[in-house]
Amino acid sequence: MTSAVSLRKVTMPTAAQICRDIQLEPDALRCLAEDLAPAAFLRNLIELKLFPDAVRFLARALPKREATWWACISARSVVGPDTKPEVVKALEAAELWVFKPTEPNRRLANSAAHDASFENPAAWAAMAAFWSEGSMAPENVPAVPPADNLTGKAVAGAVMLAAVLTQPDKSQDKYQFFLEQGIDIANGGNGRVWQAA
Repeated sequence: MTSAVSLRKVTMPTAAQICRDIQLEPDALRCLAEDLAPAAFLRNLIELKLFPDAVRFLARALPKREATWWACISARSVVGPDTKPEVVKALEAAELWVFKPTEPNRRLANSAAHDASFENPAAWAAMAAFWSEGSMAPENVPAVPPADNLTGKAVAGAVMLAAVLTQPDKSQDKYQFFLEQGIDIANGGNGRVWQAA
C-alpha cells in the first residue's frame, strides 16, 4: 500500500499546512518537513506504523464530504445485527448528508448523533457531517460557524473507534485497511476496496 500513495483530492501543497491544527504524536512530528508533500508524509506515517496519526492527518487533509464518507464506511464496517437502532440512524443520517449535503440533512445528522451517544463511530460520522459547514447554533439564532478542523477530528474519531471497537487485537490490520479506503477516496474512488481474508 505505502509505495503507491497519492492523494489527488488533497488540495494543500504541503503536509505542514495540513498539520497546523491537528495533534500528532512526537514520532509523527519528526517525519514532518516544511516542504514535504502530503502523500509523502502519509506514506512515512504508514511505513512507521503510526496509524492513528496517519488517520488524523488524512481525515484533516481530505475535503469534508469525502472525509465524512470515509467515516461512514469505517463506521458501517462495525454495524451488525445487534447494533442499536439509534446508532444505525446516526450512520444513515451521515450517509444521507454525504449523498445530499443539504442544510436539513446536516441538522438531521446532528440530532441523530446526539441520540446515538458518542461511544460509537456512527455518531462521530454524523458529527463530521454536522460540523462540515453552516452553523452550530440553533436555526433561529445568530450563526456560530464550526472551526475548520472539527470535521477532521470527528472523522478521525470515527475511523479510530471503528479500528478498535471490535476485535482490538486486529486493530493494526483494521487501521491499514481503513487507510487504504481513505487513500482510495482521496483519489476519487468510493473507498470500497476489498479486505484480504
